Amino acid sequence: MKRIILILIILASYGFSGKAQTMEPRYLKPSGFQKKVTHIISGKTRSYYSLSHIEISAINVRGPGKLIIMTRGRFTSENKDRLGYTVIYTVDGGSPKKFKVPDAGRSKSASCQNTALGDPGIRKDFEIMLGRGYHTLEFKLKDGSAPVAVRYKFVPVKAKKQEWISFAPLSPSKPVNLVTNEHIVHYYRFSAENPLTVEVNGPTEIRVMTRIENHYDMKGRIHYRIQVLEKGKVINTYQLSSVRSEVTAYEDNKELIPGKAREFVIIVPGGKHIYQISILDKDKSSVLGRFLLPKKDVKLTK
Repeated sequence: MKRIILILIILASYGFSGKAQTMEPRYLKPSGFQKKVTHIISGKTRSYYSLSHIEISAINVRGPGKLIIMTRGRFTSENKDRLGYTVIYTVDGGSPKKFKVPDAGRSKSASCQNTALGDPGIRKDFEIMLGRGYHTLEFKLKDGSAPVAVRYKFVPVKAKKQEWISFAPLSPSKPVNLVTNEHIVHYYRFSAENPLTVEVNGPTEIRVMTRIENHYDMKGRIHYRIQVLEKGKVINTYQLSSVRSEVTAYEDNKELIPGKAREFVIIVPGGKHIYQISILDKDKSSVLGRFLLPKKDVKLTK
């Protein structure tokens, strides 16, 4: 009897341990173009969102994790025999990529709640792996040959553990001292007119922490865009959003209050690279930036 109880305890512990490691997926609603199309799938309602071949549907999400894009074209009176379509998407303002569905048959388990919209096709999925930090993904159709609706499922994963070391951008940038949890942390101020420049040898990755600068009379959420360039070419564009920090303050400036930190990661290929980092929104105030490298790669800045 004791042996049976011991086995049950071990199994229960294994189950709880496994559950702790699992991170719950969530379904995301796009910004921009977001026309909702309700599908009934095996008797259950599911929210999909139409794609446009003119307007952009954007997803903002914090990684790391896997974004699953579930697509369903629709058969209508205009395309009742064959269903093919192409989804065009970008990640953080990078080069456009395509997901092509040349031919999808009618679904036997799905229908539109509004039957006038037509009959859904078989679901066709593709996945995008996202690293740590905030990401903006944009989706549209290549053309208007067939109506397509999408459901966005994000599955978070735990970031791999590694030690990070801060480093300074190229001079003449002066540090701005922030106090958080009684510790002083060095950030560097930049704007549209005065970008920051960082130099590093790859392969590695740069973890960029940003904080929007707020005046005390500013309220609510502030949206801002950060652009990363190399030799004048846009590498990535990040759309970030922040509110006033409740635990961080300036060491010697009472006129401003920093926003909560928002991060993104620059993947650095092999060789020497010099990146310029600036804010795109000229109507916004300046931004503070902090740069970190994996400890194992610190020698690459020498």
